[in-house]
Parts: sequence; structure tokens; C-alpha cells
Amino acid sequence: MSTITSTTPASELGEFLRTRRDALSPEAAGIVSYGMRRVPGLRREELAQLAGVSVAYYTRLEQGQSIAASDSILDALARALQLRDDERTHLFELARPRPSRRRRAPRPEQATPGGLQLLDAMTDVPALILGRRSDVLAWNRLGHALLAGHLAFDAPQDPAQRPNVVRMLFLDPHTRELYRNWDAEAALVVASLRFVAAHYPDDRALAELVGELSMNSPEFAALWAKHGVKLCSSGTKRLHHPEVGDLDTHYQALHLPDADGQRLLTHTAPRGSSSSNALRLLDDAMTVGAASELASESAPSQ
Repeated sequence: MSTITSTTPASELGEFLRTRRDALSPEAAGIVSYGMRRVPGLRREELAQLAGVSVAYYTRLEQGQSIAASDSILDALARALQLRDDERTHLFELARPRPSRRRRAPRPEQATPGGLQLLDAMTDVPALILGRRSDVLAWNRLGHALLAGHLAFDAPQDPAQRPNVVRMLFLDPHTRELYRNWDAEAALVVASLRFVAAHYPDDRALAELVGELSMNSPEFAALWAKHGVKLCSSGTKRLHHPEVGDLDTHYQALHLPDADGQRLLTHTAPRGSSSSNALRLLDDAMTVGAASELASESAPSQ
């Protein structure tokens, strides 16, 4: 099982290269294949030939014996493996790890004042602020109602108990039931987490999160071992909400400036669509519930 707590940059690089090589078929790479093949993707010698490097040198890279690859070699490997832009970025981060620093006890993240001000202004859009480790640092009323109405609204205020969207997806049954395509959502979230993990290799809390999930969720461990990587900035969430039913929302992750990995996550739907109507119904229900709660608190005791 591969985790960032038990591997080195060299072994992470080797595993990433191997999984991407296994995923690329000879046909997609333009290689004519004859006879039976004992590997699902390209052979090492085939990839080495496509990238213009020696088999011995590529083998050392894949076996975690070296990370001293030049930019030109990394570019050649990225082209041969047909990596996406985010995968190429990940490859370079693994091959160019930041100087190792002593891991200190993680300090709780706090949403920036500018991010909170922007969140407070978004009254009609479900939104939340996520830290680099996908902890929920803050959410607005509609974001809370859409994604985690079963939790207390003030849960993000306690760093020791604040929700984490990755942990919730794998370990919280209510969150699991929220996604109509849980398998695809899980793969996407793990790929995003691995992208972040390579960018912050000395983040102790992030390493602990990966270790916790690897121990408690076989599904997470299996996905983490695949070394999938994706920078998730936008896409579609296919939800089944317990109050308003099925809806599809378009999410947008806006990285906040000078916030060290914090991002504002919004959910919208096309005006006039059934999903937009569902969000409006959720907003109305939330407003009625808040008014009823306020009236109950204001009523004189008997």
C-alpha cells in the first residue's frame, strides 16, 4: 500500500511512471504489438524507446533508484506517456521535490478575511472555503444545507472537529449517499488529493490524513495506490439530496490569493433548470426552518 508517510520522492516518482506506463496501451502509443503480452500497457523498453532514453536509465527511475532526471528527459517521458497538463506538473514535482524541512506539529488553518468576506456575500450560491487538506474552514448557509445538512453549521469553527470533505466521502454514510456517482466522485477526490500531496510533501497533517484513510477505507487505499492525478478546478456534481432529490451542480474551485492552498468552492446550476429549481427549494426550506427556529427561541417560556 502506498502512502506519503512511508515512501520517498524517488519511489513516488517510480510508482507514478509505472502506473502511467501500465495505463497506456501499445495501440494508443502507436506501437505495433505481436503475440501475447504479459503486461497491460507498454513494456519498459518500449517506453524508453519512445522517450529516447536508455532502458537501464529508465529502469532506475522506475525502481526509485534515481530522481536526477533533466527537464528534457521529463518532457520526453511526459510526451511518450501522453500525460495531461496536470499530470505533467505532478511528474515534475515528484522529480523536483522541495528541500525537505523538519515536520512540525500542524497548525490549524484559518480562512482568510478576504475569503470569508467573499463567502458572506454569496447568499444565493452554495459555497464553502476549503483548506489545502480539504478541511472545511467555513461554509455559507446554502453550502452547508446542500452538502452537509446533517452536521452542525458551526462545525468548521472547531479545528479539532471540523469536517473534511475527503474523510466524509469515504467514512460518512450520509455523504456517501449524497453522490449518485460515488465511484467516479471518489476517484476524482483521491486524484486531487494526490496532486496536492506532491505539492506539499512536508505537510504532516496531510500525511496523517492519507494514513488514516488508507487504514480505514480499503476503497481509498486502492484508489491511492493507482497514482491517479488530477487538478480539479471545475466539473459537475451529480447529487441526490435527501430534501430536494436529484440535481446536478456545476462546481468551480477558485484558488484564493496568498492563502497557501485555500480555495473557494461554489455550486451553481443553469437558470430555469430543474437543478436550479431544486437549489431554490432548498434555499426556501432553509429560510423557513431558520425563521421557525428564531420564532421558537423568541417565544416566551410558559
